[in-house]
Amino acid sequence: MQTLISVILPVFILIGFGYLAAWRGYFSASNVDGLMRFATNFAVPVLLFRAISTLDLAAEYNSALLGSFYSAALICFLTGMLGAKYLFGRDWEDATAIGFVCLFSNSLLLGLAIMERAYGENSLTGNYAIISIHAPFCYGLGIATMEIMRARHSSKARIVPTVLKAMFSNALIMGIALGFVVNLGKIPMPDPLTHAVNLLASAALPAALFGMGGVLFRYRPEGDMRTILFCCAVSLGLHPALTVAFGAWSSLSVDNMRSAVVTASMAPGINAYLFANMYGRAMRVAASTVLIGTAFSVITIWLWLGALP
Repeated sequence: MQTLISVILPVFILIGFGYLAAWRGYFSASNVDGLMRFATNFAVPVLLFRAISTLDLAAEYNSALLGSFYSAALICFLTGMLGAKYLFGRDWEDATAIGFVCLFSNSLLLGLAIMERAYGENSLTGNYAIISIHAPFCYGLGIATMEIMRARHSSKARIVPTVLKAMFSNALIMGIALGFVVNLGKIPMPDPLTHAVNLLASAALPAALFGMGGVLFRYRPEGDMRTILFCCAVSLGLHPALTVAFGAWSSLSVDNMRSAVVTASMAPGINAYLFANMYGRAMRVAASTVLIGTAFSVITIWLWLGALP
């Protein structure tokens, strides 16, 4: 338990600094938006580019690993969307954004840190394999579903080009795609460029966490608590439970089971809010679930780690 707190508490402190700065007026709403734009459009994509460009793709891409994690994620997306529609009476656009909250685990900010602390740096290769298609899969599914829902009253011929445009204008997906190009093309990176990439990547997580604190101040949990708790239950309970079941069925190795379940047990990540903000839907639910789910995950992650071999 102490190990988990030593990993998660610094994250909360940094989010808290951002929240405090926004609350006391030291960091304006425009400052928060600018910082989030820097983090999500530049620093985090570069971080993902660095990880994918150096990943041993042949060794780490495992269909059982990816199938176990993403089958569970898809079921959680559908559970969140249908629950929001039929349990909480949200319209289909809101329901899609809430489904995305249940889909997108914090695989990067928390998942890597906790996996490394629990099992060591050499255990991260399975996590990177999951992360390499996390944004494309989740954004592709979320954007396609949202555009289908929005096109109910307009031309359905616009759905495919709209989805493709939204996908390939997403900086996170572009960073991952460029990482694959460098990796598969065996393109050498000059030392000055490598150092520049490392500098920018090192700013990604602290900038995103500090900015998230400001976002959470803007969207405090008011009036949506039942929906927020529902999202937390799906994300922290159903997703890892299904991953364990699918992993056991597909005979995952111990290392891959750990990577899949630890990643699945993470609370919704910052991209849950970014997706909601992209469409202006369920933003309070998304931002509050990130905060409350991360707080709950101190206990739930400890339980899931205890259940793993």
